[in-house]
This record gives sequence, structure tokens and C-alpha cells, in this order.
Amino acid sequence: MAQPVHRQTARTLLTILMYSGVAVFLLPYIVNRASVATTFMLVGAIIAVVCGMLRCYFTEGD
Repeated sequence: MAQPVHRQTARTLLTILMYSGVAVFLLPYIVNRASVATTFMLVGAIIAVVCGMLRCYFTEGD
């Protein structure tokens, strides 16, 4: 059965945001800036985990 368009869009958007959180988490390693590493890692981890959990919630039952 086909999913509603808004559900597919939400899942796609949350997937993009989840991987964006991973990119923010890894950004201090890429630019080699230790002074902001803690902040970026904390924000990136929160974004990745929250969006990943919301994505799992929206895809439950598919």
C-alpha cells in the first residue's frame, strides 16, 4: 500500500537532517578546529539522535 505523500516527505526530510547532524558532529575533525569541537559535537549528536528517533517513529508500521 502506498504511503501518504506527507509521510514520505517527513521521512526524507528527517533522513537529510539526521545525516546533517552527523556532518556537524564531524565538522571539527574536517576543519581541524579544537576550540569549537565540543559545541559542534554536542549539537551534531543531538540533531542526529533526535531526527533518527523521529524517523523511526514515523516509519513504524511500514
